[in-house]
Amino acid sequence: MDCTTKYLSYRSTGYFTKIATDYLEANEQLNPFYQHPVSIEGIKAAIAARKQFATNRVLLTDELRKQYANISLSAKQEANLQALLSDNTFTITTAHQPNIFTGPLYFIYKIMHVIKLADELNEQLPDSKFVPVYYMGSEDADLEELGFINLGGERIRWGTGQTGAVGRMKVDKDFIRMIGLIQGQIGIYTHGNELSDLFKQVYTVGKSIQDATLELVNSLFADFGLLILIPDNAELKRSFQSVIEKELTEQFSHTAVEETIHALSKHYKVQTGGRELNLFYLTEDKRERIEFTNFKYQISNLKLSWSKEEILTELNDHPERFSANVILRGVFQEMVLPNIAFIGGGGELAYWLELKKVFELVQVPYPMLILRNSFLWMNKAQQERLHKLGFTINDSFKKQDGLLNELVRKESSKQLSISKEVEEINDVYQQLQVAAGNIDPTLSEHTKALHTKALKPLVALEKKMLRAEKRKFEAQQRQIEKLKQELFPANSLQERQENFSLLYAQFGKDWLQYIYDASKGLAQEFAVIVAE
Repeated sequence: MDCTTKYLSYRSTGYFTKIATDYLEANEQLNPFYQHPVSIEGIKAAIAARKQFATNRVLLTDELRKQYANISLSAKQEANLQALLSDNTFTITTAHQPNIFTGPLYFIYKIMHVIKLADELNEQLPDSKFVPVYYMGSEDADLEELGFINLGGERIRWGTGQTGAVGRMKVDKDFIRMIGLIQGQIGIYTHGNELSDLFKQVYTVGKSIQDATLELVNSLFADFGLLILIPDNAELKRSFQSVIEKELTEQFSHTAVEETIHALSKHYKVQTGGRELNLFYLTEDKRERIEFTNFKYQISNLKLSWSKEEILTELNDHPERFSANVILRGVFQEMVLPNIAFIGGGGELAYWLELKKVFELVQVPYPMLILRNSFLWMNKAQQERLHKLGFTINDSFKKQDGLLNELVRKESSKQLSISKEVEEINDVYQQLQVAAGNIDPTLSEHTKALHTKALKPLVALEKKMLRAEKRKFEAQQRQIEKLKQELFPANSLQERQENFSLLYAQFGKDWLQYIYDASKGLAQEFAVIVAE
């Protein structure tokens, strides 16, 4: 596969929040909210901090081996798993829920980013070892978000009636029906049946979504050495028990986050506020909030209630029934992994910036935060259509109406701007303002008001002139609209909408390799890839 890649700044795309772009540009307003700058010096500092924390590496490797009991490890995975026992091995981690069929494209991109960064650091810092890890957020119960994919503009949704943690849900007949729908779309491509067969292999009736996701992601990334951790695990949660107990008895995380949000919200829109008690109770088919009221721990939907002593006994006997929400999930992740860097999207970055004090209160090292790599894929024909319309790759990120306005102004033979005339009117009114003011100072303000009033209909006239001329460019308008829909479906980034299946079906595993080659580790830029 022949491809060319162009890199842009995230800010120039117009698709990222102020907090994300300010973080990338190391805006000093954000300095209090994170620990390590995104640099090789920051990596070294994160390693030094991590060495002060005792990670239970034996527990981690034992549980990973149990998890992979029925899966053959690649040579690189085996080497990485063995290396985790060494105190000089550290992980680079991304986290994501078990979206069916991997969900949107960025699922693939963020995993490849941890792989690329780990490989880069293994070259740059040979005295340490770095292992890429995908931490599966399988306890998420939001099936509305996780239970569908967009494929070629069509939404394919899982119509199951199951509830609770999505990772614990089981593949059913309706799930198998979706594989048929996907195959109908991708089967015409060179590698379409290969991918359909993989889906049929990993998604079998009765298998949990988290196990199927493990197998699918492993099939895609095993040769890159990626390790996958499913934290819905009694023994791993037992190692997190002290934090759960602190949250149950002190509700410490809410106060910590509330203070941070107050400071952060002076400059930015905050992501999440958490709750008074940031824990869920997990059963096979339910994930319900634990609430503390009237000196009792209660789950109203399950009609459960405990005293302080009773819930601590429940925690001791069944740690697997307790599930951290977004405020505490990161602490759990960083306790069980010897992690130094976390890679996430803009939304994840925003809420992690709220959590530094939570980590400090439980004395867990806070990792370096890195915005995940982003990509826009276009084919040669799309690039040629863009250029034929007179636009560059950078222009493609602009709003559709703005592109049409630019095109009309360039292509029209008519005068569509009255800026020169407005400038002349401005000069006249400035002269009038001086003359009137010389007679009576109050007339100066009156003239200024007349000036403003006169300009308003002229601005409206210019818009009407442009709108009238645009009607003559209907063909180009349709071309721009079609191209924007292809590259930015639903007026969003392609990676936030489309599933990977169509691209994989066309290019096979070469597509994954190209994502790897185009990925950057610590250098954070938006990549536009043109496939020949």
